[in-house]
Amino acid sequence: MILLVCLLFFVMLLYIINTCSKSIHMLQQNLYNENNRYLKWIFKNKRISFINLNLYGILFSAFLFFSVSEILDTFFLLILISVYVVSLFIDKEKRKQDQNKKPLVITKRVKRLIVTISIIYILPVLFFFINTENRNICLLVLSILTSLNFLVVYLANIINYPIERMIYHHFEKLAKNKLKSMTNLKIIGITGSYGKTSSKNILNDILNVKFNSLPTPKSINTFNGIMITINNKLSKFDDVFIAEMGAYVKGEINGLCKLVGPKYGIITSIGTAHLETFGSEQNIIDGKMELIEYLPSDGVGVLNKDDEKQRNYKIKNKNKCKILWIGIDNEDVDVRATNIECSYKGTSFDVIFKDAKKEYHFETKLLGKHNVYNILSSLALGYEFGISIKDLQQAVKKVKPVEHRLELKKLGNFYQIDDAYNSNPIGAKNALDVLALMNGTKVVVTPGMIELGEKEKELNREFGRQISSVADKVILIGEKRTKPIKEGLIDKNFNEDDIYVLNDVRDSYVLLEKFKTKKELYALFENDLPDTYTEIGG
Repeated sequence: MILLVCLLFFVMLLYIINTCSKSIHMLQQNLYNENNRYLKWIFKNKRISFINLNLYGILFSAFLFFSVSEILDTFFLLILISVYVVSLFIDKEKRKQDQNKKPLVITKRVKRLIVTISIIYILPVLFFFINTENRNICLLVLSILTSLNFLVVYLANIINYPIERMIYHHFEKLAKNKLKSMTNLKIIGITGSYGKTSSKNILNDILNVKFNSLPTPKSINTFNGIMITINNKLSKFDDVFIAEMGAYVKGEINGLCKLVGPKYGIITSIGTAHLETFGSEQNIIDGKMELIEYLPSDGVGVLNKDDEKQRNYKIKNKNKCKILWIGIDNEDVDVRATNIECSYKGTSFDVIFKDAKKEYHFETKLLGKHNVYNILSSLALGYEFGISIKDLQQAVKKVKPVEHRLELKKLGNFYQIDDAYNSNPIGAKNALDVLALMNGTKVVVTPGMIELGEKEKELNREFGRQISSVADKVILIGEKRTKPIKEGLIDKNFNEDDIYVLNDVRDSYVLLEKFKTKKELYALFENDLPDTYTEIGG
């Protein structure tokens, strides 16, 4: 009997470790349940969160335990052991098919979470040895907790919340004090529905001609990410700090502004990205414009006059800052681009600075007309900071393509246009425009667009219609999620033999290698969903 109990605890431990790694990974990817993201994920994926093999086994064991008075403890233990062994085997097979793109990062917060989870599981084990008369009940409780591991992790996150808030406020205070001590630091905030990371990197490359500029790394744009960057990377040698600011709900940008205190701000473009969490398009507009409304009266905001949402917005801040307008279609702006020529090699255009009243020629390796807007915003601030036009021209020529944002690279027998980081209706259309410039066979690889609320299906269907006019072949990732895209393709009589549906984006690389074509092969990878959106089979 003792051996069976030890064996049961051992297989339970293995199962808890396996499940916890998945649960904590999803909690981390869902920003530790910010705006109930993790809880929504749990209920959206009930088949792995609740309804699993060991739950059935536990319920069966409970039925036997409470209905048969003479049940043998040995039989009860054997059932539970068998359930966990089979569950571990199935889980091992599933993990072979996992396509985790961003692995779990073992931070100090994760370690604290693991301690709390361990305590939750140890308690019924202690009761098992203390209360000998109700050992089977203790085992049932432990088994149920094991089966509902995703909720146990949620509970542990709630228990740890007060501690995390104390730690959070400590580092927030350190970051604010550090910024306050750097009186000569130019602080720039960048936000928008899309183009934030590209604009940030372009601005950083341009400002580094004259200043020591530090941007938030990669696509980090959350409160914690910005706070860590300030505390760990910002130094007294930096002249400029560029903070990319992301948001899922109205008010978040204002919160980031209170942390960073920007004097300068850039709004890239405002669209329907994260419509599901914002709730309405007006909330998105109001949320993004919080950056401009926060700026002091001696600050400078850069807005796009070609964007109707920005052009028509009434700034609520009474102490209105200086606004620099950029544009291509609108002539009445401070910085305007004309004579734009796009090719698969890059983009060239002329720029008119309002006070200079002269055209200056610019060239960049970046692809697509939309990147001209990102460059114009950076030129507006660079010019405001006193960088000469000659230096601006040289800086734009040297601007590096941003990773995963229309990044062109050769892979095997095809060219990949990597736009995998994110996707939204405007960004997807821009990416298709870039693909259309390529002289060869064109393929689109995509799982579609997400977080677009009630408009998601129709916008993905329209995306399918747009793809049909550009692509020769289409590879859809995720049969259920990409159904609207396929419908949009069929709406335009796209050849169904040229539509391929896969569940793992990695398989698309193998498929692309098999395509035979006399022309060069160009594959646009539009969006790459995080692990929280992986379709669960079965």
